[in-house]
Amino acid sequence: MTAGQSHAPRTGTAGAEATASADEGTSPSSAHPGGSVGRSSSRRRLSTGPSNWLLVPALSFFGVFALVPLAGVVVLSFFAWDGLGTPQFAGLAAWFQVFQDPVTLNAMWLTLLMTVLSYAVQFPLSLLLGVFMAGHQRYREVFSVLYFLPLLFSAAATGIAFKALLDPNFGISRAFGLDFLSQDWLGSPTFAFYTLIMVISWSFVPFHSLLYQAGVRQIPTSMYEAATLDGAGRVRQFFNVTLPQLKYTIVTSSTLMLVGSLTYFDLVFILTGGGPGNATRILPLDMYLTGFRSYEMGPASVIAVILVVVGLTLSLILNRVSGADRMESQMEGA
Repeated sequence: MTAGQSHAPRTGTAGAEATASADEGTSPSSAHPGGSVGRSSSRRRLSTGPSNWLLVPALSFFGVFALVPLAGVVVLSFFAWDGLGTPQFAGLAAWFQVFQDPVTLNAMWLTLLMTVLSYAVQFPLSLLLGVFMAGHQRYREVFSVLYFLPLLFSAAATGIAFKALLDPNFGISRAFGLDFLSQDWLGSPTFAFYTLIMVISWSFVPFHSLLYQAGVRQIPTSMYEAATLDGAGRVRQFFNVTLPQLKYTIVTSSTLMLVGSLTYFDLVFILTGGGPGNATRILPLDMYLTGFRSYEMGPASVIAVILVVVGLTLSLILNRVSGADRMESQMEGA
């Protein structure tokens, strides 16, 4: 046997091993334990993404400006304090006082009523306006600018303007000479609450319309073309294409509407101050009046905790019921 013959089997074996390694998708060098560890560690780094340390600045700000004050409010709800002296521990006295105070109980009912009614007004208006403004016709662009204007005004400017317009002495009540308009819109216990709802809706509908406009423009045109080929008209396309595709936009907008209704303060304070009587004294305003006019910081802190708990509960319920936390794709069939 020659030297060349003796080396042939070895070469063939090495070639077979290299071929087997290539078939298995690995290289001879990767078979080394150190190489496999290096590949797995790099994969682990790629799979985990950015470092969690990048969250530290945002979490720090959130903790300092949100969690710490909230914890202070929770602690203060168990104390009696007038804002000047030394807080005295009072246990659950402030909590019992809040849930036994007829003014606060009425404020809770008014807040619930305002939440439901303002949502019933804002949701359909903003949805329809958003769908309308999603078109690319020139006249729709002009209307979009007009509808967006209320969002540019501050709450103080809006409140002062509407207070002048609704004044029974020189506002719209006198401007047109119509008996229907000759009402004391903000001074009547019958009309004041519903007038507030209309002013609030006028102020916030543009923002939600903008959300729906952006959502509609994200829907593929191929879906509308397919619906048109199937013989669907505009109304049917709205209910069968537009609404399903706006699912998560509706969830976001509804969350902002419902939770935002727990924070209405500035417009109510400027327009009515909670009056006439307590006809418009909703819970955020009641919290302010209890704490900074009656100097009862304990009950005011209790009201603040109630608002936070209700707001978080509404947000969690909306996300769980809608399935928005699972983040499914809405582009099926696109």
